[in-house]
Amino acid sequence: MPSPKAKNSANRSGGGSPGLSGSTNGNGRYEFMSLNRTPPPTLLQRQGSDPTAAARLRASESPTRRRGSGSSTSSNTGMPEEDCMRLNPSFIGIALSSLLAIDLWLSKRLGVCACEDSSWGSIRPLMKLIEISGHGIPWLVWTAYCLYKADSAAGQEIMLNLFMALILDLILVGIVKAVVRRRRPSHNRMDMFATFSVDRYSFPSGHATRAAMCARFLLAHLVLAAPLRVLVFLWSVLVGLSRVLLGRHNVTDVLFGFLMGYCQYNLVEMLWVSSLGLQGLLGLIQG
Repeated sequence: MPSPKAKNSANRSGGGSPGLSGSTNGNGRYEFMSLNRTPPPTLLQRQGSDPTAAARLRASESPTRRRGSGSSTSSNTGMPEEDCMRLNPSFIGIALSSLLAIDLWLSKRLGVCACEDSSWGSIRPLMKLIEISGHGIPWLVWTAYCLYKADSAAGQEIMLNLFMALILDLILVGIVKAVVRRRRPSHNRMDMFATFSVDRYSFPSGHATRAAMCARFLLAHLVLAAPLRVLVFLWSVLVGLSRVLLGRHNVTDVLFGFLMGYCQYNLVEMLWVSSLGLQGLLGLIQG
């Protein structure tokens, strides 16, 4: 039977209160520690006494700081923040991009005479002949010759205004081409007749503007029979169509050219030089 002294020593070593544990120090005495002692203070509790540190911790966890870190991430990716935020492009931008894609696709599909080995390459010489018929140089030469040969004041008046209209067309088309600077289609062959510096640009079609303006001018000021009037109209349409078939222009270049040439005639009518003005001009030249 164990002695009371042994029992007391056993109670000291492990039979105490369940919330306490004992250990022996260097002097042989027991020191009791609580099993339910409080854990060490957290970072926020330790910094609670320091208002500046606590404010910095709260600022680092704020939503604004998170958004700032997101923007820094987007800057690390090399993409501008505006592009990252622009998730819904405008309707106008989508419509213009779709129209441009359709224009390029349709122009390439219709360029069936762009070269000799195209699907309609056999009629390429005919299309080039129509192209030359709408060029500015033949029209200027023909109009100057008719003006020189005209034996009536009315004929001279019409030819002079047509000559001025052709000059006006060259100036306006050259300005628009220099401003827009749209390149010609990729399937075009630069074998055009008598080209100049601005002719490397595509928008608008100078042949289309000239064809529309001249057709309207001739139908308004020349007395032509019905078959000839139909022929003039068909000629202007074929000139515009040849620009697309040869791959010289996109479809929108020709359509805008027709519209621009139609409106140019209105400007010609506003700047019309009468026979009296022509006689005064000839008097100044002769004097």
